[in-house]
Amino acid sequence: MSKTARLLEIRKIIQSSKISSQEELLEILNKPGHGFTQATLSRDLRYLKAIKVPDDEKGMIYVLPESQLQQASQNGSAPLSGQPSGFISVDYTSNMAVIKTLPGFASSMAYRIDAINAFEIIGTIAGDDTLLVIAREGIPRQDLVQCLRPFIS
Repeated sequence: MSKTARLLEIRKIIQSSKISSQEELLEILNKPGHGFTQATLSRDLRYLKAIKVPDDEKGMIYVLPESQLQQASQNGSAPLSGQPSGFISVDYTSNMAVIKTLPGFASSMAYRIDAINAFEIIGTIAGDDTLLVIAREGIPRQDLVQCLRPFIS
C-alpha cells in the first residue's frame, strides 16, 4: 500500500471512529492484512498532525487538525469566524480547485485553508479575488471537495 493510500485510510478511520490508542488503530488497519507496524503508524500520525482530545465516552481520542477547525467553526470560535468569507464560486479541474471571491478575500481564505494542514492539499496560491488550491496527486476530487466544504458554503 502506498503512503498516500495509507494516510487516507488512517484519516478515514480517525474521522469515522473514536480511536483512543495507536494499538486500537493498528488493529483496525491490520484487519485487511496490510501488516502495518507501530513505528510506521506513529510516523503517519505525526505527519497528519493527529492529536488527542478529551472525549466523554472514551477518555482521549485522536482527531485531525481540519476536524478541530470544523468543530470550532460550528461553535463559532474558529479564527476569522463571524467574518464574511467573500466566497462566490468554485470550479474543479484535475487535482486543483479555482475559488472566486469578492475582491480582497482570496488571501484570507487561502490562509484559513492552509491553516488546517489537510493532507489532501499541497498548498494554495491567492490573488486579490481568485484562489488556486492544489491537491496532492492521487487525491480523489470528492476528498478535495470535502476538505474545502467549510470554506465554500
